[in-house]
Amino acid sequence: MSTTTAPAVPTATDVRAAAERIAPYARRTPVMRAEIDGRPLTLKLEHLQRTGAFKLRGALNALLGGAPTDRVITASGGNHGLGVATAASMLGVHATVYVPETVPEAKAAPLMDTGAEIVRVGEEFAVAAEAALARAESEGVRYLHAYDDALVVAGQGTLGLEIAADAPECDTIAVAVGGGGLIAGVRLGAGGRRVVGVEPEGCRSLGAALEAGHPVRTPVDSVASSALGAATIGRVPFEVLRANPVTTTLVSDAEIISAQTRLWQDFRIAAEPAAAVPFAAWLAGRVPGDNPCLVVCGANADWRPHG
Repeated sequence: MSTTTAPAVPTATDVRAAAERIAPYARRTPVMRAEIDGRPLTLKLEHLQRTGAFKLRGALNALLGGAPTDRVITASGGNHGLGVATAASMLGVHATVYVPETVPEAKAAPLMDTGAEIVRVGEEFAVAAEAALARAESEGVRYLHAYDDALVVAGQGTLGLEIAADAPECDTIAVAVGGGGLIAGVRLGAGGRRVVGVEPEGCRSLGAALEAGHPVRTPVDSVASSALGAATIGRVPFEVLRANPVTTTLVSDAEIISAQTRLWQDFRIAAEPAAAVPFAAWLAGRVPGDNPCLVVCGANADWRPHG
């Protein structure tokens, strides 16, 4: 199987290298400054990224920075698979993407359009991932993990670099957490700013790991589980966050749905549930700082505004 030259745990230097590597392919998404009820906030509009989510960053960095390959296999709840399939198409690599049978059609349909081979297995991401890894090992093909990969984490961290450069007044960055790749990367690219990981109450892989002192398996039950449904935090992200601490907070499904609606009503942002998670925490007063930046990480969902 192909291997990568990435370090076991990425650093801020790796994030800066990733930014140069992916610049010709990924969008530099804008930030938007706003105020609600006299409270300032900044939104990082990553849902405007190609593929509609941040995952393209990590996929591009992994394929550009790893050992050359003409095939790649991955597993995804939707966004990572679309990122890998799109990056592979850009770079002339054949991609096979395993997804749960429950993947939302808004994520499955764009996957089909990339020309990648799509395989539906199981009802949870963990089942699809196990099947994908088994095939990669049996066929000797590179397996690209959705978040437990140093190159992927470094690629996601380029989002943090952009916030630091484009919104230097922001003192806190709030990020939704699933497998931990985005928050670990942002922590490395944030330039010393406070980083807050926001998890649904029914999907708290990071909070549980921090309490236990190591990654542990957790339940997956949330309106945002199609994107944040990793049962266990990744080893690579956990090591990054153990060396570079963050704080965490929780939001309920009701708060997520309400925040998703507010993003539409106030800003006409059609965010997927996971992307509304940081905004939900901010609305509930759980994001500290005078000038926080909330990452709107994706817009791939079967979604209609409520109310």
